[in-house]
Amino acid sequence: MIANLVQLAAEEEQNPLIPPGPELLVGAIAFAIVFFFFWKKLLPNINKVLEERREAIEGGIEKAEAAQTEAQSVLEQYKAQLAEARHEAARLRQEAQEQGATLIAEMRAEGQRQREEIVAAGHAQIEADRKAAAQSLRQDVGQLATDLAGKLVGESLEDSARQSRTIDRFLDELEEKAEAAR
Repeated sequence: MIANLVQLAAEEEQNPLIPPGPELLVGAIAFAIVFFFFWKKLLPNINKVLEERREAIEGGIEKAEAAQTEAQSVLEQYKAQLAEARHEAARLRQEAQEQGATLIAEMRAEGQRQREEIVAAGHAQIEADRKAAAQSLRQDVGQLATDLAGKLVGESLEDSARQSRTIDRFLDELEEKAEAAR
């Protein structure tokens, strides 16, 4: 049969697109052998590698999505903590301002109280000094008046009880005249 085909092929004019029959048959058998080898040996290995790559990629995507979700939750927590910290800082700042204002008011009140105490003590000291000066002045004026009266009268007015009464009466009259003049 092959011989007939060869003869038939030689008689006919050769078409360049169609290969001769024996070549076509040998090519088909070789293709079937290569196809069978690929299908039985290489295709399972290729599918196995592709499946592993697909699983690795899907696992990587799942891990990336999980990491992204975790990062998002951490970001939300961070934002919440930041907002809470800002709120706490504002509250502390407000409390510090209120405490500062209270402290200033307390210090002013304390300063006012101390000033009033100092002024009162000063007035009391001035009054005590005035009384002491008045007492000393009374004694000095009384002594001078007694000495002067004794020189005018010509006798000694040394009796201290009488002298004290006379001086007191004289000074009281002077104070009454001074107050009436005001």
